[in-house]
Amino acid sequence: MTKVVVKDGNVDGALRKFKMKVAKSGVPSELKKRKHYSKPGVRRREAKKEMIRNSHKHHHE
Repeated sequence: MTKVVVKDGNVDGALRKFKMKVAKSGVPSELKKRKHYSKPGVRRREAKKEMIRNSHKHHHE
């Protein structure tokens, strides 16, 4: 469970921190993945595309 302390009544700042913590934990992307069932072959294909995309990013730095 993600927790954030509200300091001096600064709810907006606490909400921003909370959203960042949740995003870093990977909950939204996991939710997207689980929304629809994808066949194993399709999942492999997507993973391969992602790996190619990531390798292109790292080679250009």
